[in-house]
Amino acid sequence: MILRKIFILFTAFLLLFALSITSFAEPSVTAKAAVVICADSGEIVYSKNSNERLPMASTTKIMTSLIAIENGADDKLITVTDEMVKVEGTSMGLKGGDSVSLLSLVKGMLMSSGNDAANATAHIISGGFEPFAELMNERAQEIGMTNTHFVTPSGLDADGHYSTAYDMALLAAEAIKNPVFLNICSSKSVKAYYGAPPYRRVLTNHNKLLSVSDDYIGLKTGFTKKSGRCLVSAIRHDGKTLIAVTLADPDDWNDHQKLYDYALPLVKSKSLSCDIESYSLRIIGGEEADVPVALSENADYTYFNEQLNYSYKLYIKKFEYAPVYKGEIVGRVDFFSDNGIFLKSVDLVAEKDVLSLKE
Repeated sequence: MILRKIFILFTAFLLLFALSITSFAEPSVTAKAAVVICADSGEIVYSKNSNERLPMASTTKIMTSLIAIENGADDKLITVTDEMVKVEGTSMGLKGGDSVSLLSLVKGMLMSSGNDAANATAHIISGGFEPFAELMNERAQEIGMTNTHFVTPSGLDADGHYSTAYDMALLAAEAIKNPVFLNICSSKSVKAYYGAPPYRRVLTNHNKLLSVSDDYIGLKTGFTKKSGRCLVSAIRHDGKTLIAVTLADPDDWNDHQKLYDYALPLVKSKSLSCDIESYSLRIIGGEEADVPVALSENADYTYFNEQLNYSYKLYIKKFEYAPVYKGEIVGRVDFFSDNGIFLKSVDLVAEKDVLSLKE
């Protein structure tokens, strides 16, 4: 009887051990190269040939769109020429003589994967492909994309146009820090305004993951015969933000879901906090002398290490003239690890309206 109980307990232990191993077993993906990183810390959670230089097709447009936004993409209309929009492949439907804004071009790149939008952006910002490629490569170096070289703004195949799964993940992490980029790439559809004369259109996102769960965040699909299917995506779940990249992957949609199912249980999230209750912004000429401030968003930080200790620095304006409105940015908080490494920055905003005495 005792031996039988020991045998049963031992068998149960083996089953639990096997289930534990299975739950954390690395997924088998069909991609030639793949990676999953923590969006905040940049730590690698999963890697398969993640530093191999490969063509990345239209995921290139993440960089083109980010540069356009950082160069002040707005609704100001610009007339495009035949030279700007004459290109093969996917298109947002631009023709020479059309009026379009830089912001609509960004939407055309991230929604319709428009090669015409990417080419027009390069011409508008830099006057042509070569100077714009220099701008792309300079930005890549700033991000830390050491195994990347851009030649085309659209991602069409070209000699010397390559990146890696890891580098594209770093680019994605940088891009989603930008609220304009994040809002567009995570939308299922957006409105754009262009044509001759311009009129409103609805552009639809090609990313199937957005229909799977509200946790998914864009970012960009890509395909050429040379590159195969490429996909850059992100997910936010339970305060955790991860980025996955697959290059040359015939089963990319399923692979990304498998990668997140594997990685999410392994990473941790800490909600970074700071003492701002005692801080307020002095208001000059307002109905009230000061206004309390708050973090603009939850300061969640995704990481893969065993422990995370942090400190912070507050930067608040000395004063502001009324009126000040709820949600207006009035400062920021920078968070640092105990060894001084920058973690993330979060805006400080006014918690309520303070109107002018003259109003």
